[in-house]
Amino acid sequence: MTKYTVKKYDQNDYKIWNDFIAQAKNATFLFHRDFMEYHKDRFEDFSLLVYQDEKLISILPANKVGNSLYSHQGLTYGGLVYASKLKAEKVEVVLDAVLLFLKENLFETFYYKPIPNFYFPEGNNEVDFFLFKRGAVIERKEMNLAVNLELPLQISKSKLKHFRRIEDLDLDIMEEDDFNPFWEKILEPRLLEKFNVKPVHTKEEILLLKQNFPENIRQYSVYQNDEIIAGITIFETENVVKSQYGATSKKGEEFRALDFLFINLIEKYKRKGKRFFDMGIVNEENESGYHSGLLKQKEELGCTVYNQDFYKIEIK
Repeated sequence: MTKYTVKKYDQNDYKIWNDFIAQAKNATFLFHRDFMEYHKDRFEDFSLLVYQDEKLISILPANKVGNSLYSHQGLTYGGLVYASKLKAEKVEVVLDAVLLFLKENLFETFYYKPIPNFYFPEGNNEVDFFLFKRGAVIERKEMNLAVNLELPLQISKSKLKHFRRIEDLDLDIMEEDDFNPFWEKILEPRLLEKFNVKPVHTKEEILLLKQNFPENIRQYSVYQNDEIIAGITIFETENVVKSQYGATSKKGEEFRALDFLFINLIEKYKRKGKRFFDMGIVNEENESGYHSGLLKQKEELGCTVYNQDFYKIEIK
């Protein structure tokens, strides 16, 4: 008789976890332990491994807060990650094994944060139906804006008009390994000035992540006469590039340098054969629930909305 077991991750599982991520059908580099643990002091890790007999068939990046388990709150997305050949019926079994494990360990609530669908051409919706059938509710939605690079680009005429004008301003786009100019001269001061916040990643953290994932994390900056005026930090996966950070100086705003950089990168990654350019969410804590200026800006760059649902399930 087939036996399914669930265990909590510990450091002895480091290699088997990362080996699994390398061959899983719905994983990105964010699930590698070297990425997850750069901020391990901020979260009580409670990641899970699911075995069929002796074979690892699924993992769940997660952390614990009180009697609740969360798809890891330090990651942009999460959810169950599956072995490459796992079919939908087996996903149901995996989910039930996880829910039973949570019940036995006295958890009361499970918050589930899936990966946006466009990250995987073969789909990633198997678990949604089974969550619904077990009483999960949609706790919240986020509008995730992304450009489908497999379709003709739909950049607005006004953006293209300014883009053609900017091309004559002698701006240089550089990919650089040194994140210091962007973090110190653009990103940190502008976030502080405009929103009174800091980047999610400190400069030291992004440099460490770049060192660990040199092919996945890239920095593109715009210079004029050797002065940095804008930049975008990219997280690159097999099918998708995500603009993790984008900012411009006041001088860069005058030249619309950030639009200039976005359009160049959209065209660059379209030529490279990427499927989507992910520009992230536009949600905001206001009456409408979103930032209308950001929504308009991203739509004018060719983005469309891909809703991401966040689930909550009571453990019974």
